[in-house]
Amino acid sequence: MQTVKIIGGGLAGAEAAYRLAKNGIKVKLYDIKPNKFTPAHQSEKYAELVCSNSLKSNDVYGNAAGLLKEEMRMLGSLIIEAADKTKVAAGNALAVDREKFSEYITEKLCAENNIERITEEVTDVNLDEYTIVASGPLTTQSLSDKIMQMVGGGLYFYDASAPIIDFESIDMEHAFFGDRYDKGNGDHINCPMNKEEYEAFISALSTAEKAKLHGFENTAVFEGCMPIEVMAARGHDTLRFGPLKPVGLTDPKTGRWAYACLQLRREDADGNMYNMVGFQTNLLWGEQKRVFSLIPALKNAEYHRYGVMHRNTFINSPKVLCEDYSLKNHGKVFFAGQITGVEGYVESAASGLMAAIYCERKIKNKKSVTVSDNTVLGALAKYITTENKDFQPMNANFGILPPLNRIIRDKAQRKREQAERSLSKISEFIKEINND
Repeated sequence: MQTVKIIGGGLAGAEAAYRLAKNGIKVKLYDIKPNKFTPAHQSEKYAELVCSNSLKSNDVYGNAAGLLKEEMRMLGSLIIEAADKTKVAAGNALAVDREKFSEYITEKLCAENNIERITEEVTDVNLDEYTIVASGPLTTQSLSDKIMQMVGGGLYFYDASAPIIDFESIDMEHAFFGDRYDKGNGDHINCPMNKEEYEAFISALSTAEKAKLHGFENTAVFEGCMPIEVMAARGHDTLRFGPLKPVGLTDPKTGRWAYACLQLRREDADGNMYNMVGFQTNLLWGEQKRVFSLIPALKNAEYHRYGVMHRNTFINSPKVLCEDYSLKNHGKVFFAGQITGVEGYVESAASGLMAAIYCERKIKNKKSVTVSDNTVLGALAKYITTENKDFQPMNANFGILPPLNRIIRDKAQRKREQAERSLSKISEFIKEINND
């Protein structure tokens, strides 16, 4: 029986391994943990969530991230199944208890007889062997060097994660529960600031000391996960239009929106830990405690984890990958996850799911098919494989979907019709791959 080697036990690798195993393909799943850990990982389990516990919106008809998750549900995604099973209250978003999430996926993988789990660092790729490289944006240096040699160079940016706070240390006299415009179940904790408090916070943030980044001279950051200190440097009020946006958050004590307002999102099912939404940072840990304590609700905050910043590596996919995620010149080798230039947890898992589907079809000598780019799954694959001299990572969004065949000026209606078209195309794809 043919065996597929999967390098990396993150979301993409876990998704790919499970899909192949469930469809009768033997898998050798390689991961360096627990023998080694990357700078951002701490858990020994598979599919560890690093930056956030949120998988973004669950709105299928109004948000591309929600639509992508529904497409994956229809295809039997393990990652979405795990998220649905371990979700925590987070308004309209799908957020998970990250420990239970990884534990669920790990148990599923361990129970699969077709998966052989190997704790070992992979330093080479055999181009004649069926392989899915899902080593992630924090690929070890030796493997990264080999990949860059294979694909003729690579790209990178810096990514950051937000701090996690102990619930009991939040001063609820200066905070309140509620979701923006009351859309949701009131699950977020909101930490308002008046103008003077915001001014003091911005002043302290602008002079706070950052951790040194090693290994690269060009410290490019990914726009979708920008450190707050970088964001604040772009303008005095930038944070008030970003992670400190007060719009739609009515303080029950005043009956008004605050001058600025930080939101905290539940990190675990029991509500013991909360994530500072949008507060990715590269400040030194002591500086984080000093600066963030200027937010009244966080004056005595205790941190389960401080924010960190790390390098993310991705290949120049438009030059080297086909839409089925295989290398143009070596069809047995597939790439999946953030190393391809898809950005985000769900997007990474989605690429692993699709790479596994396409890999299985090659192994079983089935006809070549690709999912329509009228779906988010297909549009992401098309984006990362279309020539682009300024190629940068991309999240799921309606902008990458082809326009409808008629003009619809109402934005909400336009998104709904794009979503309906997408789900129809996914249904067609499922029938096609199941009936041959």
